[in-house]
Amino acid sequence: MISIGFLESNSIARGVEAADAMLKAAEVRLVTAKPSCPGKYHIMICGEVSAVESAMAAGKERTGGSLIDDLIIPRVHPQVIEAIHMSVMPERIRAIGVMEYYSVVQAVIGADAAVKAAGVTLLEVRLGTGIGGKSFVTLTGDVSAVEASVQAGTREAAENGLLISKIVIPHPHPDLIPTLL
Repeated sequence: MISIGFLESNSIARGVEAADAMLKAAEVRLVTAKPSCPGKYHIMICGEVSAVESAMAAGKERTGGSLIDDLIIPRVHPQVIEAIHMSVMPERIRAIGVMEYYSVVQAVIGADAAVKAAGVTLLEVRLGTGIGGKSFVTLTGDVSAVEASVQAGTREAAENGLLISKIVIPHPHPDLIPTLL
């Protein structure tokens, strides 16, 4: 199974430098590296656990005092990376769950916990770009699976004070669906 590392900096320049150091430090693949609101920079890499750990250490060192948060998930669910790229389109949208966070890192943690909790499909993991630095996760599945997934995906954020809101819509109106995709 693949591992991911995620690093968030409050300096765009330091973030770019950290991304370069991470890619040079170990055999990892860059999932995303880009500025986000408000003036932050986030980097996600994937690879074998030891490579991700080495790359993350190099990246954290390069951020200097600009490191906001970091995370390593040793066995991330593959849907998390797909949903960050919005590359999965389910055949049918059933119940909808939305989890909204103050933290980009917490959205990644929440998405992984949610998809591991029940049989749902992640639609999107939006990582703070263009929405004031907030992040959110949308998912679909049977009502009970969505409810269980949303509960699991928001537990840690609620404990840390980083959860903004969570909702489950059992039967979304058809006109709502295109706005989510």
